[in-house]
Amino acid sequence: MSHNPSRTTPPGRWAHTWVSSPQPTNPADLPPEPFVRDGVALADATVRQTIRVSVGGDRLRLRFSNAFGRTALALTAVSVASPEEVGKSAVRAGTIRPVTFHGRTSVVVPVGAQVVSDALDFPVAPDADLTVTVFLADGQPADALTSHPGSRTTSHLLRGDHVDAVDLPGATPVDHWYLLSGVEVWSTRPTTAVVTLGDSLTDGRGSTTNGNDRWPNRLASRLRADPATADVAVLNQGIGGNQVFGQGLGPSALARLDRDVLALGGVTWLVLFEGVNDIGTAAPTPAAQKQVTDDLVAAYEQIVERAHARGISVCGATLTPLGGSGDYDDPDGHRDTSRQSVNQWIRTSGRFDAVVDFDAAVRDPDEPKRLLTAYDDGDRLHLGPAGYQALADAVPLDLFAPGPA
Repeated sequence: MSHNPSRTTPPGRWAHTWVSSPQPTNPADLPPEPFVRDGVALADATVRQTIRVSVGGDRLRLRFSNAFGRTALALTAVSVASPEEVGKSAVRAGTIRPVTFHGRTSVVVPVGAQVVSDALDFPVAPDADLTVTVFLADGQPADALTSHPGSRTTSHLLRGDHVDAVDLPGATPVDHWYLLSGVEVWSTRPTTAVVTLGDSLTDGRGSTTNGNDRWPNRLASRLRADPATADVAVLNQGIGGNQVFGQGLGPSALARLDRDVLALGGVTWLVLFEGVNDIGTAAPTPAAQKQVTDDLVAAYEQIVERAHARGISVCGATLTPLGGSGDYDDPDGHRDTSRQSVNQWIRTSGRFDAVVDFDAAVRDPDEPKRLLTAYDDGDRLHLGPAGYQALADAVPLDLFAPGPA
């Protein structure tokens, strides 16, 4: 077989640097009018979205998801650029580059599928921001639009094709991501990844919009500052309202484990921090809470077994306090008893490869069933930026330092 030098690729591999777990879009999270008309969303619309990568590279490629669509998704044109400022619609002049798919400027994503773009020479620094702009001529059925509502980052919508525009004056801001599900970089370094699988506490409810101060962001910054872990990507697969085995928002952790963790290349660690929504939505009775405790333990064991089969180590994170939460706390404390039982199992069962005690990191030492006031975002359940920093600081970095091959 002859060798074609034009197809030579420098040594290295593709590594995920950012992900966003696809969800079906709830009516409250749809784009506003005029971007939904006659049951169709984002027709003749430009969607400009900004994300923050973790590890860097000299080339990149994008992933788009039509996981929950019931018609094919036509991406008419796509570009990438460097933003002027996170939360604003302007990008830096001279940085806009077209994205192609099999050499074409447009692509059709089948129902339930995802698509990976061609590689693009576009250097991205570690912890840098990247803007992705998409134009959809035909749009998608509004009741079957794939998105990630909890972006905690402002996107911008504008009618017409503006993928090559430096700014989008008059654009409508929305704090959601649509269709974009991953960014990969070509890494010539020994890049690995840790996936954080969780609910709204991982998705970042209570963090600063456009501030990138969720605990996985803060963990990524800590990893980057240590030469031993500078090449470890942090991939946030949190979904607000998600449950481990129950029917919360988005597919359960058990249902999305293959897609959101096991199918990603280079993952060496999974941090599992989820379960409070299963406990908080079960009836506050001894029988119901015993059942949810048993079901959570069984689900955790399933996740560990399935991750180990792919060579992925699992770090179990204890569940943080819910005392005083109007939605989840109950007068007789049955739900907190379940949380404590689950945490005891996480700490002592020996089923996890490591344990990080998020409960101990953010609880009030004088009232351990409650969050420390300085960490509480105000609802007694979610954390503010200081609380998310405390979670990130509780994770031992040496877990992720590469060991002998």
